[in-house]
Amino acid sequence: MTSTALEARGLGKRYGRRHAPALRDCSFRLPAGRICALAGPNGAGKSTLLALAAGLLRPSEGTIRVLGTDPASARHRVAYVAQDKPLYPQLTVADTLRMGAELNPGRWDADAADRIVAAGKLDPAARVRTLSGGQRTRVALALALGKRAELLLLDEPMADLDPLARHQLMGTLMADAAERGTSVVMSSHILGELEGACDYLFLVDGGRVRLGGGIDDILAAHTLLTGPVGDLAPHTVVESRVTGRQLTALVRHDGPVAPTPWHTTEPSLEDLLLAHLRSPDAPPLLTPSAAVDTDGAVAA
Repeated sequence: MTSTALEARGLGKRYGRRHAPALRDCSFRLPAGRICALAGPNGAGKSTLLALAAGLLRPSEGTIRVLGTDPASARHRVAYVAQDKPLYPQLTVADTLRMGAELNPGRWDADAADRIVAAGKLDPAARVRTLSGGQRTRVALALALGKRAELLLLDEPMADLDPLARHQLMGTLMADAAERGTSVVMSSHILGELEGACDYLFLVDGGRVRLGGGIDDILAAHTLLTGPVGDLAPHTVVESRVTGRQLTALVRHDGPVAPTPWHTTEPSLEDLLLAHLRSPDAPPLLTPSAAVDTDGAVAA
């Protein structure tokens, strides 16, 4: 197995000449075996990035490699669940799982797929067109996990599920990934869901990757300061606001932060993401594990 799940160099995608690019000049690396949160606002380019990795779209510029090869060659090693969960409406649940087995000979794990369907108390004879959105999500995830892919690409996978089903399926997904070393890239607007499940992060905004790397590394590179208004140099200020005589700022620190005159705390992932989204001019940060050199080599 390759040590890299995804790698992009100068990746861009444009839909027509009159539209702003959905992605532009994206260069990043995702090490294999990581569970990666893909965060960002609507229209940021998350779905486009996942579709490019799945081989459903072709880049307008640059390259993307999946599991060490091009997306088309890696397709049998990748499972992709799109946001709208496309399934054949005329098939039954049982027919859909049978189709998954026939399309993935030698790889299909019928027990894993059946467990996900059974946990939702779905009737195997029910046709897909009669299922609710959450039930279709469960069938789509059963297909993805049954494939035993090396890389799972999940676009808002839990959006249609109730909180209990979301918690249960997330636990199943994380346990499966940990047991088999599966790489996972999962987009979601539920920040708490991402923080509890993922160990890697890409923040996409305005078609660019603004943050990338291990979540612990990214959080450790930032500090939340509260105290009197003062000079924050030499630290990079991501966001700051003043209330009366008190300053609150999220900084990317260069060297240790003096304990006085400010009170220092480590931000939560939600604090960090919201601050970067509110400050589009803040410089991007890719930690060493997420960066690639301009000549295409992985950064040290």
